[in-house]
Amino acid sequence: MAFADNLQQLPSIAHIAELQLLDAQGQLAATIPNVPGKAGSVTLYNALYAKHGSINVAAAEEGLELFAEHTADAKVHPGSHPNIDRLLQVIASGQGYAVAVISKSDAPAA
Repeated sequence: MAFADNLQQLPSIAHIAELQLLDAQGQLAATIPNVPGKAGSVTLYNALYAKHGSINVAAAEEGLELFAEHTADAKVHPGSHPNIDRLLQVIASGQGYAVAVISKSDAPAA
């Protein structure tokens, strides 16, 4: 199935401002804002977090399947899809991320 089709099967992220990925020491490693161009990644990472409890190796493997056609492109063009590159790194290193979901009501005003 294509990435766009996979997204249709995942829960809404309308309430999410951003996802924060925390490393093993609890330090902020990455932020994925819920903005155009990143909303698909937020949707996918949020669903993986809900199912797996973190972005671990199993979540990363599932994520690569859900990113579908973008996964193959990311492997050919490293750096062009940082949220897929991150999943590949989780699999390669075995080091995952805890996730903090920042809801729109909790986000600081711009």
